[in-house]
Amino acid sequence: MSDYFRPLVQSGPAWPRGALPLVGGPLWFTHAEHLRRDGLARVVPAEEIPEPLRTYLSAPRLPVAGMAMERPRLMGILNTTPDSFSDGGLFHDHQTAVAHGRAMIAAGADIIDVGGESTRPGAETVPEAEEIARVAPVITALRAEAPTPISIDTRKAGVARAAMQAGANLINDVAGFTYDPWLAPFAAEHALPVCVMHAQGDPATMQKNPRYDNVLLDVFDFLHERVQTLIALGIPRGRIVVDPGIGFGKTADHNLALLNGISLFHGLGCPVLLGASRKRFIGTIGNAPEPRDRMPGSVAVALAGMAQGVQILRVHDVAETASAMALWQAVQRGRMTG
Repeated sequence: MSDYFRPLVQSGPAWPRGALPLVGGPLWFTHAEHLRRDGLARVVPAEEIPEPLRTYLSAPRLPVAGMAMERPRLMGILNTTPDSFSDGGLFHDHQTAVAHGRAMIAAGADIIDVGGESTRPGAETVPEAEEIARVAPVITALRAEAPTPISIDTRKAGVARAAMQAGANLINDVAGFTYDPWLAPFAAEHALPVCVMHAQGDPATMQKNPRYDNVLLDVFDFLHERVQTLIALGIPRGRIVVDPGIGFGKTADHNLALLNGISLFHGLGCPVLLGASRKRFIGTIGNAPEPRDRMPGSVAVALAGMAQGVQILRVHDVAETASAMALWQAVQRGRMTG
């Protein structure tokens, strides 16, 4: 693409003349930043945004995995790996993993994201059978207890099939459906919603000197191409979630540029997921070397994403984020009840 339009998101009950709703919600915009790869940028009124982009920016999103998108949703992270960056394998044991998933649902998680392969920098690929053994029993146990949506965090079609049979109803692929050529057709065949994420390189190499011409526009173009490919394979736009992939092949400055401009991704016509929880840049900026101490910074980043209309927040600290979200929304409304 050569022209990009990032809505300049605002909030408040008094909408000025000409304001458009941001993806059908309570936030709105009257202007957008018109970005170009030649470095020129200018602010333009919303009526100058071309179609169908203007509709993508303003139209409500369809429900995903049974979750209405009229308010931000919380995705609780459940890593069943022995080497997760965030908890060091705290939930590798089956019973502990199930108990943690149960606790996140009770704390307000709208969906649980179960993963059995670490995607921390330097992580190696896990054999498919081992990954299935880690995730399928946990999904089966959680599905037996609650109707809460469950996503499977995997790059592999075989794992996705086993997870679906166990009760998962969304596929979240950190490789953007580029790792296993059978994964997207499997999702299309079974009408499963998907989350497509950007990553530069694979987990083993992604943090070795990542480079971009323009990280915001490069990631947008990648996701645009992936969305078009998935649509061509039979997955409608309404079943696709996009994730700019904070921390996956990005420096701290790359992450901050993406967070600052994340409203650009509404132009893809899909719900936007933000997964920044406990990432290294939060520890660097927030003076929290240990991942377990990065909850306050993670909540701050989550609220910044909400202010730009992000629909799904993927987090480790569900209760704390839910509490902060409730306060943020109450302040925006100016009253306690919705």
